[in-house]
Amino acid sequence: MTSVKKVQVTFDCADPERVARFWCEVLGYVVPPPPEGFATWDDYNRSLPPVDQGSWFACVDPSGVGPRLYFQRVPEGKVAKNRVHLDVRAGTGLVGEERLATLQGECARLVALGAVCVQVLLADEENESCIVMRDIEGNEFCLD
Repeated sequence: MTSVKKVQVTFDCADPERVARFWCEVLGYVVPPPPEGFATWDDYNRSLPPVDQGSWFACVDPSGVGPRLYFQRVPEGKVAKNRVHLDVRAGTGLVGEERLATLQGECARLVALGAVCVQVLLADEENESCIVMRDIEGNEFCLD
């Protein structure tokens, strides 16, 4: 029997707070309260040594069901395709034209937030439609 109770998904990025706030908008997540003793995250960051200020940020599912997303600053930029990505399940239970229209509507919302639409994959004999996208720092994800 496993002892794992929760999963956190970690993103390497250049600007943790910016990317976290993007994903809050995408998923309806929220920024958790700052650590005890701090009124705001800015207050917390100012308490850190300069090299650590803004080095990470997180967001959480307000329902407590989804995984915590953690964003950590790394010095190198993204150079290759992600080996793991998120599927944003906007079209669950929908098929055909209704599914595609729903995905395209969500794609437009995310593009307005700074995402990039990479490719629309239309339904075939085996798979329903999905849309390949990139977040504001180029990390791939799918609207599914």
